[in-house]
Amino acid sequence: MLLADHVHPFVYREGFPHGVPPVDAVLAAGDLPGYYLEFLATKMTVPVIYVHGNHANEFVNEGEGRIAPRGVLNAHGRVIEEAGLRIAGWGGVPRYRQDGEGQYSAAQARWGLGRLAWQTRRGVDVLLTHAPPTGPHAGSDYAHRGCEAITAFMQRRRPQVVVHGHIHEYEGRKLEYTDPVSGVRVLNAYGYRIVEV
Repeated sequence: MLLADHVHPFVYREGFPHGVPPVDAVLAAGDLPGYYLEFLATKMTVPVIYVHGNHANEFVNEGEGRIAPRGVLNAHGRVIEEAGLRIAGWGGVPRYRQDGEGQYSAAQARWGLGRLAWQTRRGVDVLLTHAPPTGPHAGSDYAHRGCEAITAFMQRRRPQVVVHGHIHEYEGRKLEYTDPVSGVRVLNAYGYRIVEV
């Protein structure tokens, strides 16, 4: 199950997961509130794996501060092995505002994704990101442009699939495509989808 950027009313309801076919894992591609991630962890009996987005809303307010959501696995900057998959995670987006949270410079992306590429030298099944790679899913405005370091990772490590968020339905992009250079399947997780990986 893939989710990103939107608290979907079919998912965030009392009867969930009634009506949902069996899934092996939940991959959350950013900009989902912490309460929603915790809700998924309490309703699903499978791993919930996420990366942060660019709105810094993946926290839960408790007492006087914010804490990370409980019952879920943060994949940012590391490799997680769950549900028979090796999943590498990279949250956030390329910097578009000087003081914005959840944003990184081109140098930070090259370093961080280069480190992930080293960690996945034995192979990787899924690259879970918030920003899209460059190409058909990149947004038309500067804040939603694709990330060159993600594209370079795809070409270097060739995961089976890249799952990203950040590109909303108003962009009118196809939900998935196959990258012509790397052959990697690229999926936009906006909202809620169930896919076979």
